[in-house]
Amino acid sequence: MFPFVAPVRDLRFVLEELLEYRSLDLPGFEDASPDLVEAVLEEAAKLAGEVWGPLNASGDRQGCVRRDDGGVSLPDGFAEAYQAYVEGGWNGIGVSQALGGQGLPEVVASSVQEMLHGANMALGLCPMLTAGAIEALAHHGSDALKEIYLPKLVEGSWTGTMNLTEPQAGSDLSKVRTRAVPEENHYRLFGQKIFITWGEHDASENIIHLVLARKPDAPEGNKGISLFLVPKFLVNADGSLGERNDVICASIEHKLGIHGSPTCTLSFGEGEGAIGYLVGEEGRGLNHMFTMMNEARHKVGIQGIGVAERACQHAFGYALDRVQGKARGAEATISEHLDVRRMLLSMRARTDALRALALYCAAQLDVARQGGAGERDVAQARADVLIPVVKAFSTDQAVDIASMGVQVHGGMGFIEETGAAQLLRDARIAPIYEGTNGIQALDLAGRKLSRDGGAALAGLIEEVEATASELREIGEFAAMGESLAAGAADLEAAMQVVLEASRDPERGTDAIQAYATPFLSLAGHVLCAWQMGRAALKARAAQAGGSSEPFYQAKLAAADFALRQWLPVGRANRSVIEAGMASLADYEVALH
Repeated sequence: MFPFVAPVRDLRFVLEELLEYRSLDLPGFEDASPDLVEAVLEEAAKLAGEVWGPLNASGDRQGCVRRDDGGVSLPDGFAEAYQAYVEGGWNGIGVSQALGGQGLPEVVASSVQEMLHGANMALGLCPMLTAGAIEALAHHGSDALKEIYLPKLVEGSWTGTMNLTEPQAGSDLSKVRTRAVPEENHYRLFGQKIFITWGEHDASENIIHLVLARKPDAPEGNKGISLFLVPKFLVNADGSLGERNDVICASIEHKLGIHGSPTCTLSFGEGEGAIGYLVGEEGRGLNHMFTMMNEARHKVGIQGIGVAERACQHAFGYALDRVQGKARGAEATISEHLDVRRMLLSMRARTDALRALALYCAAQLDVARQGGAGERDVAQARADVLIPVVKAFSTDQAVDIASMGVQVHGGMGFIEETGAAQLLRDARIAPIYEGTNGIQALDLAGRKLSRDGGAALAGLIEEVEATASELREIGEFAAMGESLAAGAADLEAAMQVVLEASRDPERGTDAIQAYATPFLSLAGHVLCAWQMGRAALKARAAQAGGSSEPFYQAKLAAADFALRQWLPVGRANRSVIEAGMASLADYEVALH
């Protein structure tokens, strides 16, 4: 098993050379000097590599245990590793200073999160959910709730959860049945929530649950759902913790992966009812929760990239060590065999591309929040289009990358002791939670395209075409430029097919469902290839400036692979879309 090494150099390349984050010059980020950002990345790398990373395998083996008192014991070392994270001030690095955070740009916070998820995905889920809770409460909570709960959440001494799913209400949240009964200045909640990540644990003083529920007189459907804050321990007027609230962990799930992350069934109101407080407006719970969901979806994409990076490191380490067969007449490590190199380069090129696109999206979020009046709307529209791509495409690719990592190991990859299998098991949940990847595809091909007639995506395609033109003007990059230009044309053509189909009053909904997943895959391939084209231009400029660093040569190799060998595979999705939906519409589902 190979230790995790945080990819600081790769992250710096994206931040400094692709995004040129120092030139963003956004108000509120004046303190984010190059020296400070470099120090943040280096210190985060130490936490990831030295504290969190070594617990990844042991946490997987040991798992979580529900105690007789309803509490949950984490794997050995997890609570201490989380406290090291809190004491280092990491929980608030991306939170605004007005809320008690450090106010660093989202691109920096996302870079730190990638390192932590690569080190230990199961542990990284805890602060990821807290970040979403902070976002939802900051946007929709009353001043009183913010005053009581935000400081501790930002600090990290209290953690947050998201309580949506019920046994009968998975993706269709209109079926939520948890009840919230008004009582004086609060509510009493009764019901059950399932699949609650870090819903119970022993790493923090308190757990703050954000819960979807409906009042007894609320209408059926989405409009009857409200959002409530339910603390594990009630909070006294002086801020101290009071008695245990009426919410318990009824059970924890036994899962394929992320064994170190407690996935809980929570029971609200087995006694007099769990005391909760309304967040935002009655009947707008789903709208408010989606503030939290949007934050979480981008971070799930980042999470997938972190696991992909660790899978790369495992595969490269093993391939450079494992002697098998001959190359050029002599015994050689498997890294000398071109089929193994194909897998390694594919893993590396895709991971680099996914990272660049996710951080580009983070930079758009920074501009949307802090930019000038004319910039914000454009940046937000781009981020809205990119978030479902980052979430779905990154996590789908992470599963494929982790699977390829197992393949590089050969038979040893199927053996748990190497660690390659754990990465595949852990990665497999990411395409499912925070809205399945099919839902992300529907969001992109349906809501996001129809909202502006494809204008935001068209703006991105124009930038892809501009990069393709730059590449074509350089002799040795011309083939990459041609491939990228062809990909942009495919995405534009597919977008028009989807938009036209969506306007059909009879079959529009069916068409979106049929085309959404191949459309998102096409968009992911093209936009990631675009980032690798930009990386090739930056690497060439560095070499022209006198750099002989092998790092840049590796970037050129990854870019060439991404544009000329990976992108053509993704371009086939245009043919899938143009083939129509008859086979899906006519298919009769049966057991035999």
